[in-house]
Amino acid sequence: MTVARVYLDHNATTATRPSVAAAMADVLAATGNPSSVHAEGRAKRALVEEARRKVAALVGADAACVTFTSGGTEASNLALTPTIRDSRDLRRVTRLAVSAVEHPAVAAGARFPSAAVETIPVDGRGVVDLQAVEAAFARHASVHPDERMILALMAANNETGVIQPVAEAAAIAKRHGGLVHVDAVQAAGKIPVDIGELGCDFLAIAAHKFGGPAGVGALARAHEGLSVDEPLVRGGGQEKGWRGGTENVAGFVGMGVAAEEAAGLEAFADLAQVRDALEAGLRALGDLTVFGEGVSRLPNTSCFAVRGLSSANAMIALDLAGIAVSAGSACSSGKTKASPVLDAMGIDHDLSTGMLRVSFGWSSGAQDGEAFLKAWTPIVARRKPGAVMTAA
Repeated sequence: MTVARVYLDHNATTATRPSVAAAMADVLAATGNPSSVHAEGRAKRALVEEARRKVAALVGADAACVTFTSGGTEASNLALTPTIRDSRDLRRVTRLAVSAVEHPAVAAGARFPSAAVETIPVDGRGVVDLQAVEAAFARHASVHPDERMILALMAANNETGVIQPVAEAAAIAKRHGGLVHVDAVQAAGKIPVDIGELGCDFLAIAAHKFGGPAGVGALARAHEGLSVDEPLVRGGGQEKGWRGGTENVAGFVGMGVAAEEAAGLEAFADLAQVRDALEAGLRALGDLTVFGEGVSRLPNTSCFAVRGLSSANAMIALDLAGIAVSAGSACSSGKTKASPVLDAMGIDHDLSTGMLRVSFGWSSGAQDGEAFLKAWTPIVARRKPGAVMTAA
């Protein structure tokens, strides 16, 4: 008998919106290179620029300051480099501060040498320590007044859903002459994201997190005076020299359509209630730890563990029951190992190795949370003293 599938791993990749697939199909049916001057090329160029305007609107940026990339990872790596140039402040950028819960694309320091990367701690809820941000930037400004530091802080964590105090952290960095990069990959399309209100200089997003195609992203800049001396992809000067290579027009158009639909946030308006109902149901079954509980979280994300129940066993049992969830970031190797995010939060190993993440998407509803609870109940029931947890 075929088991009906319930997809609850939208933070990894969410469902492609039907309007996105249709728009991309139309683009793929037409020929033309957007760098060509003939009518076919000009038509493709118009599509690229229209998509750019839509993506810019999603994050409150100027379209002239949006560069298309292959995704959030490339966008962050493009921005995080010592070759940043700022027409408003000509000092070199020599040091990078990253929060302890950043996505692997940022946590490794991108293009900064490891010796130039400093990790900023978080508290037990997963919120960045603003006093530590203050100390790091004040120290750097005092010791190296002719140099600048850049802070990399995600808008919302991909595992716990915890929303970071980006505007506050950015204000601290700016007070000491610093720059700020925000990984808004998980936040865009789920909560309001505005590059000006956040006070950041660079902001990265990825289309497949809000209903667009995988393999497309964008880097937004606060103003046109920000640049980098060394782009990641060199070529024919496309994307104003920020990224060479023939443009992925269909992907850009798909991202633009998804951005336009996601901008209203209507699909996420009720997901906090769905998530809260799920967590109430989980708690009614017994011992439960919800990571990041008590602080602002993405409305679609629940990250939790039941002591004594391993995520590996639970994921197998859920998958056999038709439920797709994850045990952390889909971009990390060793998916069932202890999460670096939970380690940074000070969560003990026995608990963190049982972490599961349930994430809803624009196409989710209350019935999905109910399906999870139905599948989860017998799994928890089998977790008794002396009982053997099986996948059957």
